[in-house]
Amino acid sequence: MSNNSNQQKKEISIEMSPEVAQGKYANLAVISHGPSEFFLDMICVAPNIPQAKVQSRIVMTPENVKQLMFALQDNVRKYEETFGEIRPKQPKGGTAPLNPFGVN
Repeated sequence: MSNNSNQQKKEISIEMSPEVAQGKYANLAVISHGPSEFFLDMICVAPNIPQAKVQSRIVMTPENVKQLMFALQDNVRKYEETFGEIRPKQPKGGTAPLNPFGVN
């Protein structure tokens, strides 16, 4: 006999402050990791400015990062079904950088 309480989805009440709800724009992600966590630094780089500030740092377990990866893949698939294929812009010179998001 199965346990229905284990099969029921748990609901989580999520609260968001107005400051967080505004969001932060990032056009660069630097991802690094150690044996037990991943660090995702979200950065906004502006043209012709040699310095960039980290807007937000997210620290996650390897298991949570893999779950995030699957969720992102699923959402990109759904987005492209609705709006068409996402094609990364090529910089002047013709070829896309090998590592456009600073992934280590």
